Amino acid sequence: MSVLGACQCQCIRAAAVGARLVSTGETMADQEDNVTIPGYSRLLQMDPYLKPYERDFKRRYELLQKQLLQLEEAEGGFDLFTRSYKTFGVQRRPDNSLFFKEWAPAAEALFLTGDFNNWDKFSHPYTKKEFGKWELILPPKHDKSPAVDHNTKLKVVVHTKEGKRLYRISPWAKYVIKEEKSVIYDWVHWDPPQPYIQIHPRPKKPTSLRIYEAHVGIASPEGKIASYTNFTINVLPRIKDLGYNCIQLMAVMEHAYYASFGYQITSFFAASSRYGTPDELKQLIDVAHSLGILVLLDVVHSHASKNTEDGLNQFDGSDSCFFHSPPRGEHSLWDSRLFNYSSWEVLRFLLSNLRWWMEEYRFDGFRFDGITSMLYHHHGIGTGFSGDYSEYFGLQVDEDSLVYLMLSNHILHTLYPDCITIAEDVSGMPALCRGVEEGGLGFDYRLAMAIPDKWIQILKELKDEDWNIGNIVHTLTNRRYGENCVAYAESHDQALVGDKSLAFWLMDKEMYTNMSSMIPMTPIIDRGMQLHKMIRLLTHGLGGEGYLNFMGNEFGHPEWLDFPREGNNQSYHYARRQFNLVDMDHLRYCQLYAFDRDMNRTEDKYGWLAAPPAFVSAKHEEDKVIVFDRANVLFIFNFHPSKSFQDYRVAVEVPGKYKIKLDSDAVQYGGHGRLDHNTEFFTEPLPFSGRSNSIKVNIFSIPLLTHQSIM
Repeated sequence: MSVLGACQCQCIRAAAVGARLVSTGETMADQEDNVTIPGYSRLLQMDPYLKPYERDFKRRYELLQKQLLQLEEAEGGFDLFTRSYKTFGVQRRPDNSLFFKEWAPAAEALFLTGDFNNWDKFSHPYTKKEFGKWELILPPKHDKSPAVDHNTKLKVVVHTKEGKRLYRISPWAKYVIKEEKSVIYDWVHWDPPQPYIQIHPRPKKPTSLRIYEAHVGIASPEGKIASYTNFTINVLPRIKDLGYNCIQLMAVMEHAYYASFGYQITSFFAASSRYGTPDELKQLIDVAHSLGILVLLDVVHSHASKNTEDGLNQFDGSDSCFFHSPPRGEHSLWDSRLFNYSSWEVLRFLLSNLRWWMEEYRFDGFRFDGITSMLYHHHGIGTGFSGDYSEYFGLQVDEDSLVYLMLSNHILHTLYPDCITIAEDVSGMPALCRGVEEGGLGFDYRLAMAIPDKWIQILKELKDEDWNIGNIVHTLTNRRYGENCVAYAESHDQALVGDKSLAFWLMDKEMYTNMSSMIPMTPIIDRGMQLHKMIRLLTHGLGGEGYLNFMGNEFGHPEWLDFPREGNNQSYHYARRQFNLVDMDHLRYCQLYAFDRDMNRTEDKYGWLAAPPAFVSAKHEEDKVIVFDRANVLFIFNFHPSKSFQDYRVAVEVPGKYKIKLDSDAVQYGGHGRLDHNTEFFTEPLPFSGRSNSIKVNIFSIPLLTHQSIM
């Protein structure tokens, strides 16, 4: 299996040893041989080439079982352990007293200060407990109300053994805000008297996953940071209309630097206040659920911001605490801190974090960011992955973080059977998306990251007539059997400044002047419109078991994405999505939108994403034609820049009558309307290209045919 290389640190350590002490006369290999993975035989049936690495799988599985056993013995099981957000940070008790708890093992003393005590730095000390824990109880006021009012500011004052006094935000803070002219975020006590109550149940896990990747802050045509409420009112109806059944929300976990796109987290339990309040996010998710749409959180547990005053870094004054000490605890390319996944309290923090987002906000699952960096000690930096299995096992693998991912997936899928987890991994780690009981890591899907890279490479480097059809098909079908992939033609990565969206690569500056349907299409707009639709449908039909689109790209958003920063004079001009363009009937953006909508609706009807991989019957280099069938649907693509074909024979398995169900050449999608949709196509019992039957068709663009049985 060929996969693209990663670009992410150095630092190699020995692989973790087995989960128990080796008895006299027993070798480590003997110990691993005694481990039984319940479903491992299923994994080997699917991929016999994994057999030489059986001991690696057994060692990982035993480490997981040891972790679960320790949680049972020390914490009463993972259910209680992952609810630690109910005991750490600040908790209001039934009598309105407030209980504060922190983990700061290197601290000499801890104090609480804030609006409630006029910022007295010494009046409210924490009491030191075992294992680096600190606790404080604030009795209620005379009127029986809590000592700290809702929406008032707090700080933890940390005294170090070196005599320093540090001001910190609780790692468990549920809400942090930044004043307009301030650089640092403030911890705000969030305990509203009437919190928002979500009433709509989570939708069931769909068989076909169609994801709308979205960023709340840019989800408006206005040059400003848009709100959760704007997304609820104005964007959710569009997503529903487009036929997506899942939203992947980016940049929700609080991050101090807006331009980091949400990937430098400072407060892991706080929903970003730049878009509104926690209650407004809860309402967004509740309304999405009422529309039958799941919501996934883009979760970042692969690293954390280096910020100290409003981040986790040096919380207790040490260079470690939640992280490995440098250099292992620093990511050289991302300039961020790396978690110590072997630490009991780090496991408590991160696993409780996942539980918090599932319970408090009722998210439906997670897209785990930066998995490649977690899986390997080299973090993928300067390392290409050729697909050789030896790259996925041995000393380069960080088994602490790998077992953390197994533990996360095991807990999430045990507690929430419909939970969806997606891995962003460029390495192609085998069994990433197989169940933990088989020895896998337990993810439901992996992102098919080679596909968008291939499309960008083709548009950058090749003329239309030089497209290699076989290479395109290979990229779209080259995935591990039995491991679900989310295919996408482009995501947020391809839309960022410095790159271009597919629409921009195809049509560039003409998008500003020639997208009116009141004038004839120029050759560039015509070619760009047709290829934009074809690339998406081909990726949708052939590329995976799920599909993803980044907001705005469905209608060919005309500009890149660039957040306000020093280099652009803090401008919001490109940090927005121009949904207004879709609402103008005289512009062709609405035609691309209509095709994306009908593509999703057609998939919803026939379910090809949930079907087994497609059978490709034609990938003709000279004709530039691709033909495949999947879920009783026949897909026919003509990528030739100048040739149409009459009575073109294509292969099909199921005999009977076929009709056109989706046609990119239809006038409503900006096509030329050259196909008669009333035509009925009857199969002939002539075997062709590995199929039992065949049909003759005319191919002008990309008609999509679906089988109708003859009664």
